[in-house]
Amino acid sequence: MSFYRSILYCMFLLHITGLQLTAASHPVNITDEIPYVEVQIEGKKIRIERIQDTSHKLTNNYTKTSRPTPPFDIQPFTPIPGIQTVTELDVLDFIKKHVSDSSGLLIDARIPKWYSHGTIPGALNIPFSILKGGAQNPYIPKIFSLFGAIQRGDKWNFSKARTLLLFDNGPWCQQAVVAMQELVGLGYPKNKILYYRGGMQYWQIVGLTTIKPKEQ
Repeated sequence: MSFYRSILYCMFLLHITGLQLTAASHPVNITDEIPYVEVQIEGKKIRIERIQDTSHKLTNNYTKTSRPTPPFDIQPFTPIPGIQTVTELDVLDFIKKHVSDSSGLLIDARIPKWYSHGTIPGALNIPFSILKGGAQNPYIPKIFSLFGAIQRGDKWNFSKARTLLLFDNGPWCQQAVVAMQELVGLGYPKNKILYYRGGMQYWQIVGLTTIKPKEQ
């Protein structure tokens, strides 16, 4: 074997060995090309990845399959025409591109009790219930200002408002849908709202990182 071929062969062995070591140390990737996503949130580096234990199973409330209906109706894929429904990969991309630099907000629309048990990294808890009441709701000015909207008299200017990505418990939960309905009713542009229908149940079913709010 020539010297040149020997070098190529050694490089090939190193490449294969490297792949084997990577697979052994990180067997569960997000996709073939994405082992994990690292983001900076409020100055803290957070790694979002899937649980590496291939025998892991959920033991929490998200193992439950059936809930009384109503109120736990299965939501349509597009509950509000004009609002885009997104996947887990889109949520990760949104966190990386928009939450990390505050150009967008990831909104956990669940009540605080659910939020406190664990949420998606970078999520801000804006419970659906706090958005009810229309324009007379005293919390709306503070919330909309947080979202980047500008109040002019009794009108809101949303030209510089942040894009919002809302989620709740999952396809059987209405909390994010109600929150979006309230936002649209108050004038928030549909093209600045995204809906993660899978919610916390799907996020955990595929083994992605969750955190408790105090850890964020």
